[in-house]
Amino acid sequence: MYSLKDKEGTIINNVREDFFSDYDCRKLIGNIDFSVAIPQTGKELFPEIEYLLWAEAKQGNKHKLYESFIQLILTIGKERTIDKFLPPKFLGAFDAEKIAFIPYSAIMEVFSQNDFNWNVTPSDHESKEFKQLKEIVKEELSKSNKEQDNVFVFDFFNDKKELQRFINRNFVSGRDSIQRMRINYNNFTHIYEKWRKEVMPSIAVDWDNVKKTGLLDADFYLADIMSGDNNTLLENLHVLLKSNHYELDRKVDTYGFVSSSSVPFYDNMVAHAKFWAKYTRPPKKEYWDKIVERRDLLVPQDVRERKGSYFTPRIWVEKSQEYLADVLGENWQDEYYVWDCCAGTGNLLAGLTNKYNIWASTLDKADVDVIHERIEHMGESSNLLTSHVFQFDFLNGDFADLPQGLKAIIDDEEKRKKLVIYINPPYAEAGDAKQTTGTGQNKTDVATKNQTYLNYKKLIGKGSNELFAQFFIRVYKEIPSCRLAEFSKLKILQAANFADFRKVFNAKLEKAFVVPAKTFDNVTGSFPIGFFIWDLNYDKYNADTNLDVYDYKGEFIQTKEILNYNELKLLSNFGKIKLSGDDILIGHFAARGNDFQNQTKVFIDNKHKEDIKGGGVHVFICKRNLLETIISFSVRQCIPATWLNDRDQFLFPNEGWKFDRDFLSDCLAYTLFHGQNRITSEQGINHWIPFTEPQVKAPDNFQSHFMSDFIAGKLAPKTAETLFGAEESLIPSEPIAFTPAAQAVMEAGRKIWEYYMAQKPKIYGADPVNVNASFYDIRAYFQGRDDKGKMNSESSDQTYMSLLRDLRTYQKVLAKQIEKKVYLYGFLKGEAQVDPSERLSELQRENAELRHKLAAQQSAEVHYHINHVDNLNLGDNVENKFL
Repeated sequence: MYSLKDKEGTIINNVREDFFSDYDCRKLIGNIDFSVAIPQTGKELFPEIEYLLWAEAKQGNKHKLYESFIQLILTIGKERTIDKFLPPKFLGAFDAEKIAFIPYSAIMEVFSQNDFNWNVTPSDHESKEFKQLKEIVKEELSKSNKEQDNVFVFDFFNDKKELQRFINRNFVSGRDSIQRMRINYNNFTHIYEKWRKEVMPSIAVDWDNVKKTGLLDADFYLADIMSGDNNTLLENLHVLLKSNHYELDRKVDTYGFVSSSSVPFYDNMVAHAKFWAKYTRPPKKEYWDKIVERRDLLVPQDVRERKGSYFTPRIWVEKSQEYLADVLGENWQDEYYVWDCCAGTGNLLAGLTNKYNIWASTLDKADVDVIHERIEHMGESSNLLTSHVFQFDFLNGDFADLPQGLKAIIDDEEKRKKLVIYINPPYAEAGDAKQTTGTGQNKTDVATKNQTYLNYKKLIGKGSNELFAQFFIRVYKEIPSCRLAEFSKLKILQAANFADFRKVFNAKLEKAFVVPAKTFDNVTGSFPIGFFIWDLNYDKYNADTNLDVYDYKGEFIQTKEILNYNELKLLSNFGKIKLSGDDILIGHFAARGNDFQNQTKVFIDNKHKEDIKGGGVHVFICKRNLLETIISFSVRQCIPATWLNDRDQFLFPNEGWKFDRDFLSDCLAYTLFHGQNRITSEQGINHWIPFTEPQVKAPDNFQSHFMSDFIAGKLAPKTAETLFGAEESLIPSEPIAFTPAAQAVMEAGRKIWEYYMAQKPKIYGADPVNVNASFYDIRAYFQGRDDKGKMNSESSDQTYMSLLRDLRTYQKVLAKQIEKKVYLYGFLKGEAQVDPSERLSELQRENAELRHKLAAQQSAEVHYHINHVDNLNLGDNVENKFL
């Protein structure tokens, strides 16, 4: 163990001298703390340095190494280091006590994510991206190598010999004697990106036209890497390298002669020879099948989505077949026919045994070739027949072109009842996350340029924008009475955009389970993917059911009730009123969508015109609808979005909320200090200061006292007779009495406001603080912004950070209190309901008792109560020191 007081630079020097003195550790790569490379002597024959380790260093011993890895990955992704240098064999993290290593190959797919914001501050461990990446990496590590650990942790003092042995065995060059880099599973995707830039332009091909045939540049790259002496060694690849040209489209004519198309180079292979002089080809034979099988990693994301090239993890393949056996019977494979009409390279069919009853088709001819090669290699042990595996574009193709045996089944009404369409279809849609946030283009070509879309778009409405829905509707309409066993998002069951689809899709859901989407290769985002078995020989849609829920490791967690939302009124426009000329607008509430996946798009601000252009729900806020608006805001924000609740819909509530004063005041306190409250004095008068000038020791008068007057009950109509005025008014007629949890939030917020008002000008002679600052303005003052104008997550002012942490702690407790009412009043369905009047009395009694304690006890005791509740609900379950 090194000294815990040593700075990072000292620890780095010690680690370098003690363990890596035989390597080159002098190279500085962007903001990566520490790198280890193979030393080069004399003239560098290989122009790229071979790195063995990139690592994050921390001083002391209190850091979680897992978080250090995430910070390192964010640093690499933000700077796109892997585009500038060949990636290392290992990523690492160390502090004064321990060091850990992760094989780069175990997490390399993380860097190919679409729609991920790599521009966040890597050191911000509280950012959404940091937490999202943490879950992704944890899953990648758990699934990438089942036979051995992917994380190697050593204590510098207790494990010194083991660490030295690990370095000696693993920190060796991957090059051969003439200084060439050998291609392997760690680096073949990285080398592909370089190949596309340096070799691909020299190939005499019109790439736009070639792609229309299903052939991709990846096929030419595979022909290159699987070659020796410029001749491809795998004859069953769709493209072969033959000395000084490529061959493709090989056919045997009626005379038995083999013909093929020849593709030369524009430059007589100059660029090709220069590029491959740096590498040893082919890879070791042990990598061949693995690289060819993962050809999907060499395909651009939009093409993968169009073709549905998503590998279904083996754990869910096996689970889906268990469920099929439960529904169809133990001998179902002998009694039923199976067609996977978007098979990719066929991994969904692994485990099936009756090859005479199985058909597989895919859009890509090269994928068909991969399956055929596997069948040939496995011989009689294969579970597929070559004649049953064929190229077919399901969304455009004519069933008349299907193999005769499969077509006969589809054409026969009785046999069709024994057909199972067993698929994991593509999840692309016409509008992706970038498009909906205004940072990308609508994926029109992906989802809307096919015959199925054109045939059924009027019938299923907005659901037609999703490729998987297009597969389902064609199956339902054109292969009636069969079984549909499919992997898909839960939108088909829950989303408002699928209301028209559900009216048409009259099927019975027989059995289903859901799992985290991130367990699927090439799928990003925190949402559920389900496996559903539908009986299409049914005359009414029926999908109100309990789904089995499994975690990342395949362990059963719980059941989840899924409702048909067709007849239920959604929350969307709750609080929207017709404004009058007397109304003073104090803000604007925006919400995109009506479920948890859009939680980050739910906010309050005063940028009316700009935000309305973006679509979604928009409510202008005045005193008449303030409480309804903050309720809508609070119920959408108080429960964290998870992969499981991602598609749950918020509903229009029952009437109980109107008479619950504690609920109304809790939502008000919660909204005033939430990070998504973006009211700023820079865009108009700030009506959201909940305090008076003396309460926060303001140096001058506020422009608006709206919020403090509202809380004090000064804005109610004169005719009001109840605490919240007339029933239709909801404007308090006397001071609001906050619950203890809400009062703790208000007091924590007041301290931040008071601390801000006490700040001195940062520049001599400058104006004092902005007396009309909003909470958002105060955060921006202390936390500052990055080069792109985004507010930083932390401040160098430790007093402010301490006050902010207190506020966030109390807010979490308040959120838990609000959450109880979210289900009570029907804003969300799915949990066991109790009698509203009984539950309301119970909660009001609890709050009355706590309010009495608050008045009678010292604030320290209230803090204890809040912290005690927080500890019950918010603690992390850390299982080992690595995490």
